[in-house]
Amino acid sequence: MKGCLFAILGGAFITLQGVANTRISDGIGTWQAATVTQFTGFVVALLISLFVRDQKWQGFKAVKPLYLSGGAFAAIVIFGNVKSIQQIGVTLSIAAILISQLTLTFIIDSNGWFGLKKQRMSLPQFIGIGLMIAGVVILQF
Repeated sequence: MKGCLFAILGGAFITLQGVANTRISDGIGTWQAATVTQFTGFVVALLISLFVRDQKWQGFKAVKPLYLSGGAFAAIVIFGNVKSIQQIGVTLSIAAILISQLTLTFIIDSNGWFGLKKQRMSLPQFIGIGLMIAGVVILQF
């Protein structure tokens, strides 16, 4: 249950961040908006980590360098979100983002990439993705 609540919270904030970043980029530019967003995110995460004090920094060296680059993906996420919201609106952007996320997660799960256990994808999952795509097509009208 807690995981679902975190997912709902995260999804809501992705949408709010996308809209805020789009407004920021209207004034200063997309990459500048990404810079501001990344910096404020860093500051907030740092303050929270100092407050929480869970002291898990010792394992930092054990993390593969590829995984440490994950934060860099956020710049591309922000750029893509801002540009898509500017061009097709919030609803279609988020719908397309969700479809993209689910499609890539299916590929990752079914291949066991990134050290994850392989998951078998079956017809219901593919039907679900198909219905989501159909929903996006319908939203465009």
